[in-house]
Amino acid sequence: MSAKLSYPFEDIPAEGDAVEVAKGILWMRLPLPMKLDHVNVYAIADEDGWAIVDTGFFSKRGVAIWEKLMAGPLQGKPVTKVIVTHHHPDHIGMAGWFQTEHGAELVTTRTAWLMARMLTLDVQPVPTPEAITFYMRGGMAPDVLQARKTDRPFNFADCVAPMPQGYTRIREGDVLRIGARDWRVRIGNGHAPEHATLWADDSVVLGGDQLIPSISPNLGLYPNEPEADPVLEWLEACEAMLPHAKPDQLVLPGHKLPFTGLPLRLKQLIENHHGALKRLEEFLQEPHAAGECFKTLFKREIGGGEYGLALVEAMAHCHHLYLSGKVTRTLRNDGAYLYQTKG
Repeated sequence: MSAKLSYPFEDIPAEGDAVEVAKGILWMRLPLPMKLDHVNVYAIADEDGWAIVDTGFFSKRGVAIWEKLMAGPLQGKPVTKVIVTHHHPDHIGMAGWFQTEHGAELVTTRTAWLMARMLTLDVQPVPTPEAITFYMRGGMAPDVLQARKTDRPFNFADCVAPMPQGYTRIREGDVLRIGARDWRVRIGNGHAPEHATLWADDSVVLGGDQLIPSISPNLGLYPNEPEADPVLEWLEACEAMLPHAKPDQLVLPGHKLPFTGLPLRLKQLIENHHGALKRLEEFLQEPHAAGECFKTLFKREIGGGEYGLALVEAMAHCHHLYLSGKVTRTLRNDGAYLYQTKG
């Protein structure tokens, strides 16, 4: 097993440009308007053009960058397939545009397509009562909660192109023939439900957000499924992928840099959350709401721009301990759940 992660490519592709990371595979980047300021996308040379993997946000800038990419690194050849690893907007945002404007086939999991299409159609001017209750249960800071009640929430339709009906489903164990490679689908969970990863027969892995170096993907609890257990689903997915991981596989992740050393990285991802859960269980010897657990979980201060993602991740970890029977949950007078270690 590799004793460390290795990063074979020092040069990050400039906007509108590409880096060839394996024969017939191009790595590109699109900007994101947040702290994690980029998403990686890939193009695989196929018989009739290109199959692209993930897309970035839908915006005028996104369209302009893709048009530059298609005219430049993609050599004017058509994008015939769009493979989407999961439903988050930085990955599926342009998929509908490629379908409508370029006649591309959308290839993704059933859950990813249903979630994305549902969320693009579900535009809310203010948060729903259910969402407000959900954040109250998490112990959201009173000033943040008060502002959230009247502020327009994030809507998928803000950065995801309208998605036409029709897609091609992939599921666990499917094999896709793209270009010169067979790609086996392995399904992850936790960061996003039914998250597809693709494993080629020549040791290239398209990891999406399931397999990322240097940062741990967000595991959040959300109002649409408030009793879910994304932490358990994440740990199960990482354990299931570990037997298939090899040190020399080139992993092409959704963010950060392509890397090798996947067995080590999967163990790190597993141990990261076990360590966080252990710290949290000790902290909850005294009762606390999820919103009071940030420093224990993340070992640093959380700024304003990170608050929302930190809260849903703290809620997910507290809820995991509750579902596993390690802590109790009671309702505080202000509507927040208080978690406390048993015994």
